[in-house]
Amino acid sequence: MEDHYFGAIKERVALFMRELNTELWKVGVAAKTQHNEVAPNQFEIAPIFTTTNVAVDGNQLVMETIKKVARRQGMEALLHEKPFAGVNGSGKHNNWSMATDDGINLLEPGENPESNARFLLFATAVVEAVDRYALLLRSSAATAGNDHRLGANEAPPAIVSIFFGGPLSEILDNIVEGKSSSKSGPSGKIQLGVTSLPSLPMDVSDRNRTSPFAFTGNKFEFRMVGSSQSIATPNTYLNIAVAQVLSEFADKLEKAPDKISQIQALVKDSYSKHRRVVFNGNGYSEEWVREAERRGLPNVRATVDALPVLVRDEIITLFETHKVLTKEEMESRYHIYLERYSKQVNIEAGVMVDMAKRMIFPAVSSFAASLARDAASLAAVGAVSAPQEKRTKRIAELAGELYEETEKLERVLVDAQEIEDPFTQAKTYREKVVPQMAALRSRADSLEKLVAKKAWPFPTYEDLLFDL
Repeated sequence: MEDHYFGAIKERVALFMRELNTELWKVGVAAKTQHNEVAPNQFEIAPIFTTTNVAVDGNQLVMETIKKVARRQGMEALLHEKPFAGVNGSGKHNNWSMATDDGINLLEPGENPESNARFLLFATAVVEAVDRYALLLRSSAATAGNDHRLGANEAPPAIVSIFFGGPLSEILDNIVEGKSSSKSGPSGKIQLGVTSLPSLPMDVSDRNRTSPFAFTGNKFEFRMVGSSQSIATPNTYLNIAVAQVLSEFADKLEKAPDKISQIQALVKDSYSKHRRVVFNGNGYSEEWVREAERRGLPNVRATVDALPVLVRDEIITLFETHKVLTKEEMESRYHIYLERYSKQVNIEAGVMVDMAKRMIFPAVSSFAASLARDAASLAAVGAVSAPQEKRTKRIAELAGELYEETEKLERVLVDAQEIEDPFTQAKTYREKVVPQMAALRSRADSLEKLVAKKAWPFPTYEDLLFDL
């Protein structure tokens, strides 16, 4: 029976994936792989790498098609970043690289000194861009749903850092420090553009999975992006950050009589100033949080704290200089993102109040009353009734706490709704409404463990996670 049950689930998922592939092919989106992920009923799909504009459109089509196909199959696809507490959340690996107009990947290490010099220059530009514009990149992945995911053990931390791996980090460190390398050629000292430059092997460890921005051979993976997001904003911010650094590099290179010497100087100077953002260790550890603070790297856990960077003078100047967005457009987006955050939390909190007041509280009260009647009946015939009495009392206590926490949530929700300033309102939702939602949820979760499955008014975690 168990084999048949799980076989039916696998068959249903396989049918969904076949139909999804067919529908995506119809609209010109080709997916290379689909496979199970860590969490129950969690799956990954990887569209084929393409240019940014095409990828952004394809990403929207993939999300829309996943939902449509799931509903046709009698299922619901959750694109929320953290739908279940204690279970892995969902995000996107935004694979990003740069290429010339004739198809040369500028982040391909190559096998000769010229291509290695080019690779190290562009890789160093990415390092500088990520360090200088870390807050901008963090804001690109800032949503109410992603606040539950970033830094929550299985996801990238909220600290923006780059994973290079040991071999490449050693080469760049030695260039900066003028040291010889175990991987260097006959002359010992690493110099760009000469035969002594070593090959650049890709790190083979699995540690890059904990990094929000990891180098994976000939591209970077930006892993902060939330599963419900469009990849348009993260790629726009990443492109403009790297473009700014490259424009500064170009200004210096165009004036240099010796390009190779100038590249050497640029790589050495830039990497020495910005290598603090490179971290090859465990990004999930508390030690990294402390180390990042020592390095001066920002650790922005909340959307509300990430968004103000969009209206800083230097960021507005950056966007206007590259003719991407005007000051008015940046300010508009800032207010729209704040409003979107507040509306999402407001909806979730309102639904939570309704669930607690109209469904959970009546159901658990009724169940507690039935247990009390059972205990009285057992006691009347001299049977042991202490377990029923004890459980009834605990359920009644939690029901009372549930009721109180629901009323508190209603009050802070009304207070937040009456605030007119967008930033102050979003801040209130984050600092008062969200913690109160967590307090209410903890009571409901405790009650779910004590109330009979048939008496609980919603599908249980077991139903949601293991029964398609």
